Amino acid sequence: MSDQLVLFLLLGVVFGLLIWGRIRYDLVAFGALVVAVVVGVVPQEHAFSGFGHQATVIIALVLIVSRGLSNSGAIEAIARLIVDKGRSLFAHISIMSGVSAALSAVMNNVAALALLMPIDIQAAKKAKRSVGTTLMPLSFASILGGMITLIGTPPNIIIASYREQAMGESFGMFDFTPVGLVTAVAGITFIVFVGWRLIPVSDIGSNETPTPHEDYVAEVRVSENSPFIDRRVRELDAEADEADVAIIGLVRNHKRLPGRARREVVRDGDILVIEADAEHIDAFVGAFKLEYQGTEKYAGHTSEGLSLVEAVVPENARIEGRSALSVRLLYRHGVTLLGVSRRGRIFRERVRNLETQAGDVLLLLGPSERMDDVVAWLGCLPLQERDLQVAQRHKAWIAVGSFTLAIALATAGIIGLPAALALVCIAMVAFNIVPLKEIYTSIEWPVIVLLGSMLPLGAALEATGGTALIARYIVEFAEAYGAVVVLGLLMVATMTLSDVLDNAATTVVMAPIALDIANRLGVNPDSFLIGIAVAASCAFLTPIGHKNNTLIMGPGGYRFGDYWRMGLPLEIIVLVVSIPMILLVWPF
Repeated sequence: MSDQLVLFLLLGVVFGLLIWGRIRYDLVAFGALVVAVVVGVVPQEHAFSGFGHQATVIIALVLIVSRGLSNSGAIEAIARLIVDKGRSLFAHISIMSGVSAALSAVMNNVAALALLMPIDIQAAKKAKRSVGTTLMPLSFASILGGMITLIGTPPNIIIASYREQAMGESFGMFDFTPVGLVTAVAGITFIVFVGWRLIPVSDIGSNETPTPHEDYVAEVRVSENSPFIDRRVRELDAEADEADVAIIGLVRNHKRLPGRARREVVRDGDILVIEADAEHIDAFVGAFKLEYQGTEKYAGHTSEGLSLVEAVVPENARIEGRSALSVRLLYRHGVTLLGVSRRGRIFRERVRNLETQAGDVLLLLGPSERMDDVVAWLGCLPLQERDLQVAQRHKAWIAVGSFTLAIALATAGIIGLPAALALVCIAMVAFNIVPLKEIYTSIEWPVIVLLGSMLPLGAALEATGGTALIARYIVEFAEAYGAVVVLGLLMVATMTLSDVLDNAATTVVMAPIALDIANRLGVNPDSFLIGIAVAASCAFLTPIGHKNNTLIMGPGGYRFGDYWRMGLPLEIIVLVVSIPMILLVWPF
């Protein structure tokens, strides 16, 4: 059996298993690579070359940078500007789609959606509308925005790396921009004015998924720069309500004032007693320049970031029946008991003086590397781990500045993009924006394994003449209709494949085919490579075609058949707009 036939059979099995979806895609791809090496269609010396490939490295670095931008509070600042429950649905979708696309242009589009999705869900909750109406537009807009720059989406990165390998020169940071920007604007215009109206709204998102979030009674200190100073407590209701926080008391001179102290004027050093979940507490602190109790203990702490950890008090725990003050939690361990949730009950005691009971949920604040030991020492049981890293808002300028400088250096050709992104990662680690342990948790390793495994298979298919064979059949079928028709058919085939497979895997397979077709027709290969990048990015018909679509399926309450209603006309618009732009910017 020829190597070419073996590869076609192997890739057919891979695609079948990926469509079936019962086995993790990274295991499928890695297993296929191992089989290919064992049977000899991939040389042993090239077996793991995909893991050191430039495209794989860039994607990993982009995910780390995205985590740094989130940890620094830069994304949170954007959220405060764009969320307003008083906005109309049309205005909300317009703003969120635009912000999503803009963020996706400068960071991984999956990361951009992950950052904006909680904001969108919260906005829907505040406005008392179905989140299913807005999550799909948000996802599709982030996918469209990723097409604008080199680093916005994996297909662009893979195509640029393949061009460098095949033609000696990579695409630049903004070579994708003319086609990607016009296509994204056209697609988002459709989403904003028409697309969201095509989503079936009956029952979508109406059944809220239970969340592990608890509402805590917590205490936060008013700093000298807070806008709350010299205002009465009752005058803070609007800001607190917008942040989903309830102000339930005031502590002054170590004593809690009677009632809710509604008429009291807030002073520097006062402590607000609030009720909210962990995420909203941290956002409230950042938005209004408040401080956590005990933060003076962390002034010299640089080895790790600060984390919020939720833990349940079981019977016979060390902390049961005792207070944080009596066990000297802050003094001994440098960890603050920030809040307590007691089955919805509001209590009058200071948080640090409250005698805990079995069943209480504690919200602990402290250095990340100590938290597991402290929870165990208290005898508590940690809740399911959530990303509750405390935003380091005073370092936002470092994260944004280093990222902007790196992109500028890469664009000017002074250093390569991988090196530029690596420098940003080093800066974020050096300034403790991304703690060391988060470097690895920031990376979506299944995607890295998938890409690292598929790249050698794609290279082997090209080396054995498999891609040339596919190209020949496409050319023979459509050559009589002209190169434009061939380009269109190739993009349709790529879109179809990307709707059922990972877009990175689709790009790896289709890029060599596009180059071979262009060479057979004697036209500019860049036209076909850009076409593959656009088509592979646009997977709008199914929830499995793109990770963003999978990410919104549960929270939005979508069914498998809901995506094509807005996705099919959107893919047609992408084809109608992108092909003329490709011919204009990258003529044959």
